[in-house]
Amino acid sequence: MEVLHNLAFGFGHALTLQNLMFCAIGCVVGTLVGLLPGLGPLSTISLLLPLTYSIPTGGSLIMLAGIYYGAQYGDSVSAITMKIPHASSIVACIDGYQMTLNGKCGLALFTAGISSFIGGTVAIVVLSTMAPALGEVGLLFGPADYCALMLLGFCCVSFVSTGSLLNGLAMAMIGVLLGMVGTDVNSGVARFTMDLPFLTDGIGVISIALGCFGIAEVVKNLDSKNVQTPFNGKISLWPTWPEFKRIIPSALRGSVVGSFLGILPGGGPAIAQFAAYAVDKRFSKFKHEIGSGAIEGVAGQAAADEAAARTSFIPLMAIGIPENAIMALMLAAFIVKGIQPGPNMIATHPDLFWGLVASMWIGNCFLVVLNVPLVRYWLSVFKIPYTVLFPAIIFFCCIGTYSVNNNLDDVLTTAVFGAVGYAFLRLGMEPAPLILGFILGPMLEENFRRQMLLSRGSFMGFVTRPISATLLAVIGALMLWQIWAFVGQMRRRRGGSVLPGVPVTAIPEKG
Repeated sequence: MEVLHNLAFGFGHALTLQNLMFCAIGCVVGTLVGLLPGLGPLSTISLLLPLTYSIPTGGSLIMLAGIYYGAQYGDSVSAITMKIPHASSIVACIDGYQMTLNGKCGLALFTAGISSFIGGTVAIVVLSTMAPALGEVGLLFGPADYCALMLLGFCCVSFVSTGSLLNGLAMAMIGVLLGMVGTDVNSGVARFTMDLPFLTDGIGVISIALGCFGIAEVVKNLDSKNVQTPFNGKISLWPTWPEFKRIIPSALRGSVVGSFLGILPGGGPAIAQFAAYAVDKRFSKFKHEIGSGAIEGVAGQAAADEAAARTSFIPLMAIGIPENAIMALMLAAFIVKGIQPGPNMIATHPDLFWGLVASMWIGNCFLVVLNVPLVRYWLSVFKIPYTVLFPAIIFFCCIGTYSVNNNLDDVLTTAVFGAVGYAFLRLGMEPAPLILGFILGPMLEENFRRQMLLSRGSFMGFVTRPISATLLAVIGALMLWQIWAFVGQMRRRRGGSVLPGVPVTAIPEKG
């Protein structure tokens, strides 16, 4: 009952005309930011941060938060319609874009919108009921635990890859190697930069994502004899009842995964999308369809993105620690207003905390109104002939890449990865595992080296800590299961059996 009282108190502050206006502005700007390739919430919030000096405290924080979680809605539109992702919508390119090619673009966007609403709602419940306790859970994770968590993330390769496991692992390793380009975190020495100054800061994930997905897809369409438009025929928006029943379980699974990963430092939507996709590919009743245009491939990812975006506020407001660059900017906005986030924030500024939590649900409703009914209008833009549309796609890719660092070298890097991504497509190599390896690789290396320094070179810390030991046990079980499934598949192809004396037909197929 206390939580309901606090939420009612928060809605009393969030439902003022002024705060409603700032919430709507944040959601609209966030959606537009998500639609434009490369222009993410990080650069937008950094540009708008000086405006918070002249805006009331509650309204400025509500607006900046709306830009952040509103961008997760808009991210899916460009990924599903044109296969141009942001860092948090890479997985949406797999099944979402395939649904577009199958003439189900409206259904895919509706699924993304509703699933994002479900994910945001679940995360708000978590945020309002368990923020202080869950903030302390994030502090329990040490370098060894993060190493084990990153290794568990690499186990997602077999689920994210739509081709063979060997190809997926190879692509993930290429991503890990690309993630090592730049300045070494511990020694400060430039490595694998080929004496190119712009590579000392590393390769941006935006350049790889836009190149390997967006530009590569454009070149593939131009190379084919039958140039494909983003979608054809009548726009079918509303799902049937059987399709709707497939959305709900996947969205709930993604909400749980995203809510948990959003709490952990270094987590957030970029990692949550891969984890949610892996969970769906393992536990969904329609897992055999995932990768070829399944609703679950869109629903779980969208819900996880939105849930992780909201629960990432828990470490910031509960213990005063930002978990990523965007939360660091939010921390700066708090400090500019003379507020120190932390354990005492709920007691000292209850109107701000509960008003921000309540505004997230109001923003959720705004975003549903913006995205679901207006899907037909979003899609009308893409009825332009492809010969006119593809130059605009490449133009926005270049503008989005340039806007990150205001550097023309990033545009050239994107073009290089566009050629590399096209080669991958021609060879039948899926680029999603490459992005997974690129994101997880540097995090794994940093935490591994940190753990080695703390333990003076001993590996015992990985098995003596309860969290890391449990995660390593889960990894071992998953690897044994994968080996068992692979051996069984090979024996079935050769006409043998998995167990001595047991016919193949008596053994149910797994996976």
